[in-house]
Amino acid sequence: MVNSEKENKALAIIERLRAASFTAYLAGGCVRDRILGVEAKDYDIATDARPEAVQALFDHTIAVGARFGVIIVMVDGDHFEVATFRADAEYHDGRRPSSVRFGTIEDDVQRRDFTIGGMYFDPASNRVIDLVGGVRDLRAGIVRAIGNVYERFEEDHLRMLRALRFAARLGFAIEPGTWAAIKRSAAAIAHTSAERVGEELVMMMTEGGAARGIDLLVESGLAAVVMPELLALPSCPQPENFHPEGDVYRHTRLMLSMLPGGCSETLAFGTLLHDIAKPRCFAVAEDGKMTYYGHTDQGGEMGAAMMQRLRRSRATQERVAYLVRYHLRLCMAPRMRSATLKRMITEEGFGELMELAMIDALASSSDLSFYHFCRCALAALGEVKARPPRLIGGNDLIALGFKPGPEFKSILREIEDLHLDGAIATREEALAFVRENYTPAAEAGPA
Repeated sequence: MVNSEKENKALAIIERLRAASFTAYLAGGCVRDRILGVEAKDYDIATDARPEAVQALFDHTIAVGARFGVIIVMVDGDHFEVATFRADAEYHDGRRPSSVRFGTIEDDVQRRDFTIGGMYFDPASNRVIDLVGGVRDLRAGIVRAIGNVYERFEEDHLRMLRALRFAARLGFAIEPGTWAAIKRSAAAIAHTSAERVGEELVMMMTEGGAARGIDLLVESGLAAVVMPELLALPSCPQPENFHPEGDVYRHTRLMLSMLPGGCSETLAFGTLLHDIAKPRCFAVAEDGKMTYYGHTDQGGEMGAAMMQRLRRSRATQERVAYLVRYHLRLCMAPRMRSATLKRMITEEGFGELMELAMIDALASSSDLSFYHFCRCALAALGEVKARPPRLIGGNDLIALGFKPGPEFKSILREIEDLHLDGAIATREEALAFVRENYTPAAEAGPA
């Protein structure tokens, strides 16, 4: 395979370490990805050079974890983790070892999490160094913890979520012993920071295989700790005439299966949570009709709260809430007045809303008439034409004798609606409309 620019930089770091008489290899996930024939996001290097030796060899370094043997080497804006072969002492916080001792590659591999990420690549001999059966498991499609699985998960509880993510993205099975340990240890994920859990869930949802990832999350017991709201979805039925696919969980899972790898975080969680409030809002009317009144508004609030709980950004919280709250609104597009339609299609985030509404329809009725209507509306109007500059503003109302206040907003909104509808087209027409239909408070007669 052709080396990427980033991999070539990593190989150059290895070459410099070797020139100084140190041993150095590519290590971890980049070796796995290299064998799979995909480009790695990050390239880590394992070496017998001590941290101070690494810092002496390279001009631009960051000692992010020198006492743990980890130095970041920077090359033209790219960061590479260079770690000294080490063995870890006990973990007291479910994340970091209390101390380390520098050792051999045999020591180093035993502290790593899964066999498929526990391999090394020697560029000098062009061979994979595999001390834990990683190549075997990679070929068999298995995620297996290295050594004592309970110790691996006790060292870092997040490894349980990481196992699910690898299995989902790669389409691998989780080795029975590893799976049993995840189910038995699932409650311990509560001791992991919400930020780290959130980051891992984002990767699970956006790297591909989100549907299987959610299945594993629920089946393992981890969902009960990190996203308990999901557990109510399988027991919430839906009418067959609108949802032949089945209950809310089946519907949501089908939508998740349509998400492409590399999709945005907000689209992924908007999809996962679009019907999250249906179980709370479910009711059966006297005529037997199933209803979910208010589930979009309540769902928007729940979605924002869940994203906040996972320590995602405020912008992410707001966008997910927007997608959940308005995911059914596009169905009404063909019946909207022109101004309402134009306002909707120029909203920030409307492109993602269209994507969500499309896969929502494909996972249920398959009626995409509203989607094509919105696409045609977008194409016909164009971005500039859809939201033209305002004809008048607050200063114009003041000049007409109006005092600033709540009435300003309603007057300007009506003028904008008329402009978008095509009823008025010029500033003069807008001013004339205000004079004819509104009276400044100072000129109003006695009540």
